[in-house]
Amino acid sequence: MDSVEQMRVLGDPTRVRILALIRTTPDGRALVGDLARALDLRQPTVSHHMKALAHAGIVHRAPDGRRVWYSIAPDVAERVEAVLGAGDAVDGPAPDLDRIASDLDIRFRGVFARETVRAVVGESYDLLAAAGPRPLLTSRSASFAASRLEALARAGDAEARVSDAVPTVLFVCVQNAGRSQMAGAILRRLAGDAVRVRTAGSRPAAEVRSAIAASLDEIGAALDGEFPKPLTDDAVRAADVVVTMGCGDACPVYPGRRYLDWDLEDPVGASPERIRAIRDDIERRVRALLGELLSDRSLAVHPIDR
Repeated sequence: MDSVEQMRVLGDPTRVRILALIRTTPDGRALVGDLARALDLRQPTVSHHMKALAHAGIVHRAPDGRRVWYSIAPDVAERVEAVLGAGDAVDGPAPDLDRIASDLDIRFRGVFARETVRAVVGESYDLLAAAGPRPLLTSRSASFAASRLEALARAGDAEARVSDAVPTVLFVCVQNAGRSQMAGAILRRLAGDAVRVRTAGSRPAAEVRSAIAASLDEIGAALDGEFPKPLTDDAVRAADVVVTMGCGDACPVYPGRRYLDWDLEDPVGASPERIRAIRDDIERRVRALLGELLSDRSLAVHPIDR
């Protein structure tokens, strides 16, 4: 199979998570059952992805009695490393956090001291790494740190928050890989620049589930590079509206914020039909919330036709 088709196969986030786990095993190989448990997925789902990876020549299949071991094919290892982020490998070079901090120091000069920027960068990397192997860990840490610094700046400037005409909505669920990502993607599609959207998880997963991304793609809502992020105090402080979805008491409460709790079914392990139903329920709630946020601007939000 040619490299273009292999990259298409590697474009699925669940397959990236599978390969990241295989890469971190002691002998570089894994069983489908072990992968399914580690990823909290059904075994048939993982088997489906392994067949696609094997057909593309990305993994090597080695029968061992009644078991089948899977490992990354040697001739595509370099390509897989490029997708996963070779710099984040266990035995790879350390991430250049100093360079990331220096770049963000330029961006936030006059807002935060250099020491503060460096501390946020280091903490952001540690928080994401704590969720386990994930692709693009270093670049995602840079994005997460920048988002946190923006939130800190907004939360710390009370006068700016009062005069800011753009509201910030924070969606929080457990893994930040399903419900909150759906809500965030749908609100970004509907509101554009009229609302700031952030998402987080009380126990974030390593990657957004492929079934979630597929359900959003069906209605034209893109993840746009979003990834699971841990819930931080600064994200809550910078929000005007905090919407929780099954994360219990993990979210801190601050005065002056509006808190909503949406009782939604967890889409993890659900059938495509159930995921679509959950997505449509979320969209109805998002549309209603957006209508409230923008009511004073006389912007119409058309009801969903489903």
